[in-house]
Amino acid sequence: METGRMLAAVREQKPLVYHITNNVTVSECANITLACGGLPVMAPAPEEAEEMAAQAQAVVLNIGTLTREQVQAMLLAGRKAKELHKPVILDPVGAGATSLRLESARRIIAEAAPGIIKGNAAEIAVLAGGTAEMRGVESVSVAGSVADMAVSLARKTGSVVAVTGAMDLVTDGREVVEVHNGHPLMACVVGTGCMTASLMGCFAAVAEDWLQAAAAALVVFNVAAEEAARRAQAPAAFKAALFDALFGLEPAVAEKRQRIVRQVSEK
Repeated sequence: METGRMLAAVREQKPLVYHITNNVTVSECANITLACGGLPVMAPAPEEAEEMAAQAQAVVLNIGTLTREQVQAMLLAGRKAKELHKPVILDPVGAGATSLRLESARRIIAEAAPGIIKGNAAEIAVLAGGTAEMRGVESVSVAGSVADMAVSLARKTGSVVAVTGAMDLVTDGREVVEVHNGHPLMACVVGTGCMTASLMGCFAAVAEDWLQAAAAALVVFNVAAEEAARRAQAPAAFKAALFDALFGLEPAVAEKRQRIVRQVSEK
């Protein structure tokens, strides 16, 4: 997987990544996009959603602090991006925790056809029609194989599906890529999942293969987390070190340190 080449392309091309995202982590998403080499724009107003989507190279939609007005903006931006064949990354935060979140995620999938759907195990399981236990927006448990449900959702939607956790996986419904990089401190910082979606926007903007883009984004972020954990052992210091580690990460180092397993789904 050409992780290093894709990271270098992000830094060279500086893609504009349009976010309609979680109010809790909007600053983190903007800063991680910059640290990677992209250019963030955060614009939640429905009145400018279509114009902004037309200017951007990728659109990231995150339903973490959802309102009806925000859903309207997301649909406008997502449909425009789809029309212009630009990648849409959907982060269905808390899908299944409430009916508003689940209905909104399903509507965005149906109308915007996201190139990548990124969520935790419970979010992906619920969207695939499975059963999961959530506490707020956190995944507690999933009934059945997360990998099988991710493959099922990818086949049903035509999207690349990425599942984040202790071990991340990405699938297009046929190939499954496991990413074994990362560090436990990532779970101690609010917003690492949201930041992951931002990086997927950066990588999808410069790549034709969105399975490869999603996997490369996970590798780069997780390798940066491993480096950050060498510099800091507590959450606040780790968070600051994470931005610095990503900013300074050499493409060749990301390529060398990636730990991935690729297989073809037999189901």
